[in-house]
Amino acid sequence: MTIKGSCLCGAVRYEIAGPLLAAGHCHCSICRKAHGAAFATWAFVTPAEFRWTAGAELLGKYPSSPGQERCFCTKCGSPLAAMHGGKVGEVVVGSVDGDPGVRPREHTFVGSKAPWYDIEDTLQQHEEWPPGMKP
Repeated sequence: MTIKGSCLCGAVRYEIAGPLLAAGHCHCSICRKAHGAAFATWAFVTPAEFRWTAGAELLGKYPSSPGQERCFCTKCGSPLAAMHGGKVGEVVVGSVDGDPGVRPREHTFVGSKAPWYDIEDTLQQHEEWPPGMKP
């Protein structure tokens, strides 16, 4: 199974040689601002299975929190991935081309969610990181 993804303009592309792992909606203020939305949907990946296939020279990286950098296309601005300790450990599910093969299982950081957004589904909600999920 190979999962492919790309930015809005298609200049930056990636492949994952295995399945996406747990996916969830993050409501932290950093994700909201980086994505311009009520939340961002992320999925964990096995770092050794991830590789940039095109446009690596167009990647921008922003150190959003200690030990973590957010990767985005400097041409179109699309958020793509998060690096933990220098390796991609998460991808933005919206950047996956086609069916990602996973579905979000929870909402994280609901303690800082946008006050104008009401969560109306039945997924689990966590004030911060759920047990065992911190990268």
